[in-house]
Amino acid sequence: MEKASKGKKKTLALAALTLASTMLFSACSSNGNANVNGNSAGKGDGAAGKPVTLKVEVFDRGNAPAGSTITDNYLTKFVQDNFGTPNNINVEFVPIPRSEEVQKLNVLMASGSDVPDIVFTYDSGTFYRYAQQGGLTELGALLDEHGPNLKKFLGEETIAYGQYEGKQYALPARRAHLGKYSSFIRQDWLDKLGLPVPTTTEELYTTLKAFKEKDPGETGGKVIPLGMALAPAQYEPLIWSFIQPHSEEERYTLTQQLGSRDYPTLLPGFKDALQFMNKVYNEGLMSADFSLDEDKKKLNEDAANGLVGFFSEDDMNPFYADGLYATLQKNIPDAKLSAVDVYSNSEGKHPKPEYAPVGLYLMIPKSSERAVEAIKYLDWMASGDNLLYIQNGVEGENYTLQNGIPVMKADATEEAKNRLFNAGDMGLISNGKQLGDTEKNVEAYVYGMPEAFHEETRRALTVSRSDTIKPVRFDRPIEAQGKYGTGLLDKFHEIIVKTTMVKPDQFEATYEAAMKDYMANGGQAILDERKEAYAAMSK
Repeated sequence: MEKASKGKKKTLALAALTLASTMLFSACSSNGNANVNGNSAGKGDGAAGKPVTLKVEVFDRGNAPAGSTITDNYLTKFVQDNFGTPNNINVEFVPIPRSEEVQKLNVLMASGSDVPDIVFTYDSGTFYRYAQQGGLTELGALLDEHGPNLKKFLGEETIAYGQYEGKQYALPARRAHLGKYSSFIRQDWLDKLGLPVPTTTEELYTTLKAFKEKDPGETGGKVIPLGMALAPAQYEPLIWSFIQPHSEEERYTLTQQLGSRDYPTLLPGFKDALQFMNKVYNEGLMSADFSLDEDKKKLNEDAANGLVGFFSEDDMNPFYADGLYATLQKNIPDAKLSAVDVYSNSEGKHPKPEYAPVGLYLMIPKSSERAVEAIKYLDWMASGDNLLYIQNGVEGENYTLQNGIPVMKADATEEAKNRLFNAGDMGLISNGKQLGDTEKNVEAYVYGMPEAFHEETRRALTVSRSDTIKPVRFDRPIEAQGKYGTGLLDKFHEIIVKTTMVKPDQFEATYEAAMKDYMANGGQAILDERKEAYAAMSK
């Protein structure tokens, strides 16, 4: 009975989503004729003296402390008192469960009259779909007139990600830190062997061989010179370092975006990267069971137990309190982990992907009558110290300033801590803490780590921002990526696993067969569509 019930619920949910998508265009456009530039709030009714209500989406994570709710708490009151009341606006927060954000948003967008005036999503595909179906207010003129502080805060590069076919339909939140990956090496192993820190892929290979042959960690033959998992943080820095110089057209057309990441599947050098992985694997220099470790659990366990000599990871991950490095030092007190930039390309650089400079895509539905107030609200958030207050609370109670960086007080009262439980979600215009410049933003992350790890955290963040590769951005969705992306990501991983683990004399045939399969299952369709999109964009 339980299985039948779950199946029925799933069928109903899918039906609801299909209906929501079908209704989206008509519902969101139904009030369009009453709008000035997509809204009837061109007069700014609230400021003129007539009270209005501005509805703002908010993620409900189910984490509100006792005495608060997601719609009635310290920060919602701060918004009302400092933005709403002075402008004669009642700011009403509309909760959407974080785990169901796209599904719930689809239903709200289809309703037309019940949709909030400010909605958002992390999913660029959802944003493109709403824009394509005519469900969003065009924001260009509104931003120019009512959002000077917001426009300056976001910057042109970030704002461009909210454009669809040359028109502004979303305002992407600005990401505070664009770095993704760093690499880490057992410095105590290098010191014991009298080896320098490797600075190129060739030097790394020599170091890995020394780790295996001499086992400086005295692991009893369990040493893993190169820690690897079937996860982007481990394989992307290695693979991208082998990509050869290429033209802008090749960058746009030969890159394949699967989900939120760009993959260099068709770029020159991809095959060379796989051949290097095949080499180190067959020489016993890489994690033997990496293909089963998609969640990095085994890699983290091996590294924390002192078996791994070198690995790549999300830039700050090893340094969190009770994280990998802390556990490693509990197990091996003399262990020292250093952040390094090693994988090198043919030009002597250390390329690695960076994040797109965006977080949430902030949108105003076409049916909204409060678009002016919505832009004014986001502009207020970008003005003065408002974002600083939303993200950090009260100086002296929530944080102290150290070198101009807000550092959260470890001894803050429970009341002070509770006031910021939803700070990340309330500061809509930013992904991460914004302190005025990139260096200060990075220092904020550093101060958030245990003091003993500050120096290496700072170094890891520097590595992650060096020689980075920006994501490829089209001003329209590539439909084939949405259609085939999930299946092709599995195929991409199959390519890595099969070509890495096969015997060297079988590499060529294995690579050719795996790539043929990849292209036949959507890779060619994505390539063709990206070529068409690039040609259209280049006119």
